[in-house]
Amino acid sequence: MPDAFERLTTALADRYRVERELGSGGMATVYLAEDLKHRRQVAVKVLHPDLAAVLGSERFLREIQISAALSHPHILTLIDSGQATGFLYYVMPYVRGESLRQKLEREKQLSIDEAVRIAQQVASALDYAHRRDLIHRDIKPENILLYEGEATVADFGIALALTAAGGTRLTETGLSLGTPEYVSPEQAGGKVVDGRSDIYSLGCTLYEMLAGHPPFLGTTAQELIARHILDPVPPLRSVRPGVPDHVERVVARTLEKSPADRFATGAELSAALIRPTTARVTDQLKSIVVLPFTSLSPDPENEYFADGLTEEIITDLSKIQALRVISRTSAMKLKGTDKDLRAIGGELGVQYALEGSVRRAGNSLRVSAQLVDAGTDAHLWAEKYSGTLDDVFDIQEKLSRSIVDALKVRLSPEEDRRIAARPIDNLAAYECYHRARWEIWHWTEESLDRAQQLLEHGLAKVGDNPLLYAALGYVHVQYVNTMQSADERHLQHAEELAEKAARLDPDSSPGHVLQGLIHYKRVNLQAAAPDFRRALAAEPNDPDTLAWLAYVYAFSGRGSAARPLIEKLLQIDPLTQVTHSRAGWVELLDGWFARALECFHRMYELEPQSPWSRWSYAIALANHQRIDEACALFDSVARDRPGTFFGRHSAFLKLAMQRDRDGARKAATSELTESVRWDEQGSWLMADAYALLGESSAALEWLENAVRRGFINYPYLAKLDPHLESVRNEPRFTALMERVESEWQKFQV
Repeated sequence: MPDAFERLTTALADRYRVERELGSGGMATVYLAEDLKHRRQVAVKVLHPDLAAVLGSERFLREIQISAALSHPHILTLIDSGQATGFLYYVMPYVRGESLRQKLEREKQLSIDEAVRIAQQVASALDYAHRRDLIHRDIKPENILLYEGEATVADFGIALALTAAGGTRLTETGLSLGTPEYVSPEQAGGKVVDGRSDIYSLGCTLYEMLAGHPPFLGTTAQELIARHILDPVPPLRSVRPGVPDHVERVVARTLEKSPADRFATGAELSAALIRPTTARVTDQLKSIVVLPFTSLSPDPENEYFADGLTEEIITDLSKIQALRVISRTSAMKLKGTDKDLRAIGGELGVQYALEGSVRRAGNSLRVSAQLVDAGTDAHLWAEKYSGTLDDVFDIQEKLSRSIVDALKVRLSPEEDRRIAARPIDNLAAYECYHRARWEIWHWTEESLDRAQQLLEHGLAKVGDNPLLYAALGYVHVQYVNTMQSADERHLQHAEELAEKAARLDPDSSPGHVLQGLIHYKRVNLQAAAPDFRRALAAEPNDPDTLAWLAYVYAFSGRGSAARPLIEKLLQIDPLTQVTHSRAGWVELLDGWFARALECFHRMYELEPQSPWSRWSYAIALANHQRIDEACALFDSVARDRPGTFFGRHSAFLKLAMQRDRDGARKAATSELTESVRWDEQGSWLMADAYALLGESSAALEWLENAVRRGFINYPYLAKLDPHLESVRNEPRFTALMERVESEWQKFQV
C-alpha cells in the first residue's frame, strides 16, 4: 500500500507538486511543494488522521476559510485548503527562514532590540486579527516564523478550527488548545477568552526571547498550568539585568493574572515598547496637536470656516523650529472624535493639545481656545477673542502668538516675520484656498477639477497672489503626477504659475515646492531636490515637502537620505495615507519588502475605499509574492474605477500577475499606455508586468522609458526588483544598467 507521501503527491498532482517533508508536529505534517499555477514554493500542512477525524472535513474547511480573510504583513496568509483522498490540508506561502523556536534553540537569548522588534511585529498582527474578532489561542515561538528580520504569525486558521471542535472532543486526540508554557490562566482554566489571552502568550514569548526560557518552568503540563494561575512572575531583570526598565514593565503587564490588568490591544503593547525611545527624540522639541475647532454656528457652511482657522493656526505653529506640530491632514482626521485627550496624546506622542470653538453669526465672530496638557488633562491657558469677520486674520495671529507664549517658546526674527505675514487677506479667497487644499488630497480627477475651480475663483476675488498661484500650479502638476491626464499643457500652466508666484514672493515655500515638482516631472531630479530643501528651510514641518523630497531620494536610490525625512513625517503626519505611501516606497525601493508591506497595509487600513491605497497595497503584496491577495485588490479597483488610471492599471496588473498574456495585451489600452508613458513609476510597473509575462522586449522598452523619466535607482533595478529577474541576462538590460549606474552615482544628496 502506498505511504502517506505517495498518496498525498497523487491526490494533489493537479495543483501542487509535492517535493519533500519539511517536518512534523503534534497536529500536522508539513510538506514543501510547488504551486503549479503560480510557479512558487508553498508549504502544505496535512492534519494527522486522528485530528482530522475529530474535526471533520466540513467544520475544518468552514473554520479555516475564515482565516483566509486575514491580510496583514505579519500574518502568514492562507492560500488554499481542502480535502483529498482522506487528507485534510491547508496551504500557506513557504517562508525560507526559520521559526523563532529554531532561533532560540541556537542562540538561547536574543538581543533586546531584536526581541522588542519581533514582539512589536507579532503585536501588530494580533491587533489586526483581534479587531476582526479572531483569537489565535496558541502564540508561541513555534508559530512565529522569521525571514530577513521580519516575523510572521502562522496557524491562525487551525486555531479557529480547533476552537470550533470544542475541548471535550479534542482531548480524544491527546491535544489541547494552547501550549502549557505559554497558555493564559483563563485559557488554562477553560474560561471564555478574548484577545488579551493572546497578549499573555506573547508576553511569555517575549520573556523567553530575553531570559532564555519561559517565565514558568515545570516537569508536567499540570504543574505549568498551576504556576500560570497561581505563581507571581519571576522578575525579568533578575535573569537578565540589562533589560531596560520600560521593557520589564511591559512584560510584567502582559503577564498579569487578570485580563483586565493587561494591555487591552496589541497596538497598546507595541506603543508601550517604543514610547521611551520616542520620548527621548521628541523631548528635545515641545509637541502639540491643534484639534479641529468646533463650529457653534447652525449654518453647515461655517464648518469650512472653522476648519480653515484650525489649519491656519497649524500653519503658523509649523513655521517654528522649536515645535513639533501634528500636521493639518492628521489633525483633521480627529474631527468629531470621541477619544479623550490622554488617548490622543499617547497615540500621537504629543505633550499638548489645543481645543477651540468658533461662533460665526452674520458679520460677528467669537473664538474660544484652551491649551491642555495631554498627559495630565490639566488646562494650562484659555482665552476668548471677539470681533467681526474682518478681524479674523488678527484673531488668528493673536491666537498663534498666545500659544507660543504659553509654551514658553522663543521666536527667531524670521519666525516672527512669517507668523505676522498675511499670504491671503481676503476672506472669500481664504475660504476658497482651504476648500481647494482639502480637494487636492483626494487624488481623483473630480477632486482636482473642484480644486482648480475654487482656486481660480479665489484669484478672481483677490487678484495676484503667490500662495493661490502656487496652489493652482500644484493642482496642474497633480493631474500629471497622479496619471489622471497626460496633457502637456498642465505642466506648461504650472510653469507659468510658478513664475508668477516667484515674481511676487521669491522666498515662498509653496513656490519652491511647485518649482521642485515641475523639475521632478521634467526629469531633472538633481534640480528638484534643492527646491524641496529650500522649501523645508522656510517651513521645516511641512509634510508635503518632506514627502516629496523623500520620494525623489527613493527613486534616485538614496534610501538612507530619505529615511530621516520619513521618520519626521511619521512624527508629524501619522494618520494620513500619503505618509505611509511615501514610507512604503522608500522601504520597497530599498529592498525591504516586508517593511514596505507593513507601510502599505497601514495606508490601506487608513483609507480602505481609496483606489490609490488599494492599488498601492496590491503592488506591495505582489512584491511579497502574495499574488492571490494582490489580484483580489486589483480586481476591486478595476471594478470600482473602470474609466480611471487606477482602474485601467489595476486590470492590467492583475492579468499580468496571473500570467494571462492575451488578457493583459487587451487591457494595455492606448488610454493606459499614454497615461503612464510620462511617469517613471507607472513605466517601471509596466516593465515589471511585461517581464512577468515573459515579454522581454516590451519589458525593456518600458524600463528604458522609466529611466528616461527619472527612475535612476540603480541598486533596485540592477539587483533587488524580483520581477525583473527574467530580463537581467539580456544585453539590452546590461547596457541600460550601465547608464543608470552612471546617473545614480552623479546624483547629489
